[in-house]
Amino acid sequence: MTEGPMAAAFLAVIGGASLLAVSARRLHAADTLPSLDGWALADRSLGTVWTWLLLGGTIFTAYTFAAVPGLVYGSGAPAFFALPYTVIVCPLAFVLLPRMWQVARDHGYVTAADFVRGRYGSPPLALVVALTGILATMPYLALQLLGIRAVLTAGGLYPSAATGDLAMAAIFAGLAVATYRHGLRAPTVISALKGMAVFGSVLAVSWLVLARLGGPGAVFDAAAARLAEPGAVPADATASLVLAPDQQPAFATLAVGSALALLMYPHVLTAAFAASGPDTLRKVSIALPAWTAVLALFGLLGIAALAAGVQAPDGSAEAAVPILVDRLMPAPLAGLVFGAITVGALVPAAVMSIAAATSFVRNVYVEYFHRTATPKRQVRIAKAVSLTAKAGAVAFVFGLRDQDAINLQLLGGVWILQIFPAVVIGLYTCRLHHRALLAGWAAGMVFGTVMVVREGFSPLVPLGLPGHSVEIYAGLVALLLNLTVALAGTAVLKRIGIPQGADSTALPTTCRAARHRPGTGESNP
Repeated sequence: MTEGPMAAAFLAVIGGASLLAVSARRLHAADTLPSLDGWALADRSLGTVWTWLLLGGTIFTAYTFAAVPGLVYGSGAPAFFALPYTVIVCPLAFVLLPRMWQVARDHGYVTAADFVRGRYGSPPLALVVALTGILATMPYLALQLLGIRAVLTAGGLYPSAATGDLAMAAIFAGLAVATYRHGLRAPTVISALKGMAVFGSVLAVSWLVLARLGGPGAVFDAAAARLAEPGAVPADATASLVLAPDQQPAFATLAVGSALALLMYPHVLTAAFAASGPDTLRKVSIALPAWTAVLALFGLLGIAALAAGVQAPDGSAEAAVPILVDRLMPAPLAGLVFGAITVGALVPAAVMSIAAATSFVRNVYVEYFHRTATPKRQVRIAKAVSLTAKAGAVAFVFGLRDQDAINLQLLGGVWILQIFPAVVIGLYTCRLHHRALLAGWAAGMVFGTVMVVREGFSPLVPLGLPGHSVEIYAGLVALLLNLTVALAGTAVLKRIGIPQGADSTALPTTCRAARHRPGTGESNP
């Protein structure tokens, strides 16, 4: 039976999140007409602290806080690729996000596809960028629900399939209503509670675990000994707390590829576009490693679960840390921790639904169905689509196996990486031809999907000669093919005289045709 104090503490955290969501209207600018800038981007007015809370709360999801320690519990050292990956993201964000924010603000862009549309003058390229973002976001949104369910099940707060599903749907319904009414402001205010709850919870749990298990040295020794026991945990045969030489290419390419992909997700860009300016984003990028430190502590809890002898169900390694918390902490404190992780899912889930809805409205609905849609109508459609996205995520989780959502999310990471050339390279030059970028995107999508599916939905694929191959991240291989096709295609198309689309962004680039100086052999830009 579920313990009353644990349930009461859990409900107190969820209730606090609901109250904060209702208060989101206080962030609303008075006497402004409805617009996507206001609903989806909070009028691009968030200061440094709010942006840090929102961006960190969006990037570091509840499923991340459950999956990383679960991977550590099942696979050991390779799972820690998430730490360098989130560190690599910070300098990338420092360089890319302020530049993208500036061009988006200057031209009224709300999505990355808006920028691609203006930069290359190509509606088809903008469409595939938007649809790729939506396609990659939907399973990611569903994973937030899986993270909530794993936590509630491990803590005994998921009494039965029907009752538990209804409870989870009710939690999500409150978020849906707040997001519908207040847009991005709802997850922004909830991110304040998420920050306090997650930071406080992981520090408290880490301190308690180290005190109970005899300190860091004893924890690592016990975890290493348990991983060495055949069949002791649902781990692979090579699981170890030390990274083997043949695991290093996979570790490095996963870290680099995941970092490049992360900033392409629509929900991350939506949170960034809500900042008040480029300097705000630079300050936030410098402070983001604080969230990585929290993720590192969660990863260490996966090692602690090994040391404590936690036995997670087969195929549910992400439940290892919730089981550890339930075992070692008093019921009220465990309820607070479970509530903190659940709130951790609400922020990214809300931003993901907003980002998917905005991409659909701007780059599908307005572009192809209703070019004269007023800002008010665009907001109305975006609100409806955001509700549909959340309902679709709930139906997806209830109707399919957990592994299906995980497999699609793995594919989503490979897919979203294929828009990197059009978006990021486009920030600095428009020399790449839009048709070549389309061909590169198609090649990367097909090749990446085939590789991942062929390997049983593993993000790692062997590369090299038989007997001398190494495993590397499939998304990075697909991206290299994408870039190769885009560069070669651009050279061919320019040689045969196919014109490029008009650039309306006015970014300083090397795209202007060179003017030859007669008689000198020199060129002016």
